[in-house]
Amino acid sequence: MSIVNNERTKLLANALDRASTACFTVGIATPVAGYLYNVDNIDNTISHGRLLLGLIGWLMASAALHYLGTRVLKGLR
Repeated sequence: MSIVNNERTKLLANALDRASTACFTVGIATPVAGYLYNVDNIDNTISHGRLLLGLIGWLMASAALHYLGTRVLKGLR
C-alpha cells in the first residue's frame, strides 16, 4: 500500500470519527444541556420517553460511525 493510500485511509477514518463526535454533540449534549437549563421550556414540549429514544438513537449513530472509523484504520496493516 502506498503512502498516498495510507493517508487517504487515515483521512477517511478521521472524517468518520469527527462525524461521530458531531452526532454526539448535536444529538446528546445539546438536548441534555437544554433539558438541564430548561431552555425554551423543553420539559413541556417533549416527553421524557421521546427524549430518551432520541438520545439512544443518536448515541447508536455516534457509536456506529466511531466503529466504522476504527474498522477503516485496521486496513492499514
